Amino acid sequence: MENIPLYILLIILFLLLILSGFFSLSETSMMAINRYRLKHLAKQGHRAARLTSRLLDKTDRLLGVILLGNNLLNTASATLVAVIIAMLFGQDELALLMGTICVTFAILIFSEITPKVIAAAYPERIALFASYILTPLLKIFYPVVWFINLFVSGLLILMRLKPKQSAATQTISTEELKTLVLEGGHFIQKKHQSMLLNLFDLETVTVDDVIVPRSQVEAIDLMADDEAIQAQLLTCHHTRLPVYRDRVDNIVGIIHMRKVLNLMKSGPITAASLEQIMQQPYFIPSGTPLFSQLQLFQESRKRIGLIVDEYGEWLGLVTIEDILEEIIGEFTTHAPTRTHTYQKQEDGSIIVEGSMLLRDLNRKLSMQLPLSGPKTLNGLILEYLQDIPESGTGLNIAGYPMEIIQVKNQAVKTVRIHPVSVQTEQ
Repeated sequence: MENIPLYILLIILFLLLILSGFFSLSETSMMAINRYRLKHLAKQGHRAARLTSRLLDKTDRLLGVILLGNNLLNTASATLVAVIIAMLFGQDELALLMGTICVTFAILIFSEITPKVIAAAYPERIALFASYILTPLLKIFYPVVWFINLFVSGLLILMRLKPKQSAATQTISTEELKTLVLEGGHFIQKKHQSMLLNLFDLETVTVDDVIVPRSQVEAIDLMADDEAIQAQLLTCHHTRLPVYRDRVDNIVGIIHMRKVLNLMKSGPITAASLEQIMQQPYFIPSGTPLFSQLQLFQESRKRIGLIVDEYGEWLGLVTIEDILEEIIGEFTTHAPTRTHTYQKQEDGSIIVEGSMLLRDLNRKLSMQLPLSGPKTLNGLILEYLQDIPESGTGLNIAGYPMEIIQVKNQAVKTVRIHPVSVQTEQ
């Protein structure tokens, strides 16, 4: 090597550093590439994506060939620098020390840090390009890589470690999916993003969170006189009505207003005629997740269900529209009996119906009321006070100052929620 001109050795050193930088680029880009986008490109027939996927399926072999090339080139660079120093300064120890420092600095800058920073910024572009080079290299050096990995596998066995075969096979949790949707806000429309997040929540939200309480349900009493029944049918606000006998908790069926209209053609509506057209009630256990109930509605071809607790007591009802509104937001108007309303006042306070669901309050008013217990504002206040309050009672729940305006029939009807002050927030 003493006969080789100095400039040739310097060119070879430069090439060694560049090639080592390529392996550093490849390593970082392969590990940082988006696996899900890679799968998408591979399914579309992208050749480089397919090669990259195959390389990542065997991570141990991929890292083996990359680190083999990287370390060989770095070692060769250090050896070449020692030769150059010997040619210029002989066996001068200070020159050897300075040469070692310089080659270490050059490797860090040109072969390690800079390439890896670039690869982390553009992982897909670099990984797809590198796959065309790494694939044949892996085939050529496979015996060496296999021999090295043999020792690695033995060492892992001694350490009782069993690494996963492929990082691409790792599962992703619901919370991680939510984060992906939120992070993709620039690529997903806000409305679509909201719908996706609502879909994820269907597993944790139950029918109790969207229930129409029994006190707000329109129902027909079969024991009422025919004129009262006809008057109620003519003024109802729904297409499906529960039917009960004597007591409102004794539901015996569901009638569809379309069938009632057809029945009117043959004469006046009576309790007996309603019994002929009513369907069997469909009961839902309290606590059923919304996603499961949506599937059950689909399988049973039902659109309305009556929610019952563990003792069989009727609590209220839920419709398929209520579940769909949890996903896409409100798309229809509610009947006057469903008084889930609020009114903003000039002083910044909000007048809220006690029957309003806490989930609706949190979503529509950007509040953070607790959802682990009662489902309505009335229930939350009663649980907090452990008593039936009087009008004018003030309280503070979860940092929100409230004043009870009206109490009727042992229930809180209306509440004023005052704006949260800076002191309260602190």
